[in-house]
Amino acid sequence: MTTGTSAPIPAALRTEALEQLLTERGLIDPVVMDGLITEYEVNIGPLNGAKVVAKAWTDPVYRQWLLDDSTAAIDELGFIGRQGEHIVVVENTPTVHNVVVCTLCSCYPWSVLGLPPSWYKDPAYRARVVKEPRTVLSEMGLDLADGVRITVHDSSSEVRWLVLPERPAGTENLSEEQLARLVTRDAMVGVAKVEAP
Repeated sequence: MTTGTSAPIPAALRTEALEQLLTERGLIDPVVMDGLITEYEVNIGPLNGAKVVAKAWTDPVYRQWLLDDSTAAIDELGFIGRQGEHIVVVENTPTVHNVVVCTLCSCYPWSVLGLPPSWYKDPAYRARVVKEPRTVLSEMGLDLADGVRITVHDSSSEVRWLVLPERPAGTENLSEEQLARLVTRDAMVGVAKVEAP
């Protein structure tokens, strides 16, 4: 959408105009919408996914179950829900790094990661990470050794991907709760690593 001068109208203004129109027509209730946004930003956020990762790091049986049947293992913790009906977890290792993208839309496992970041939905990220993942990751602050193989996973409405990041060295004595605090959304998408405290 552009103005008469061909300058693009900011997404926030387009969103506000759409919300006003839908409210005027009685199709949405702004109070309900605000509640949903708050729920995903504050109460859910990436904390659910961080709990999944921390449990996998501390419980080898759960880790294997998570890799074998991700949806069931995540559901066991109560985190399957909106936009997360079928999730597949892939594990980062010292020689393999996984990164997630949705090239056609913005498919994203909300139930474990909260709201998707704006860069995840950006057409440039969606196109470039498939073609030049090492360059894109470097631009986002993650430099991987040349010997590390990068695998890009394309989420869809049928399958959403979640990265099980490598556990950082020096965290062997941390509790599951302490480990969960280290895990970021970006690490579970694969554009960052989890840093030791």
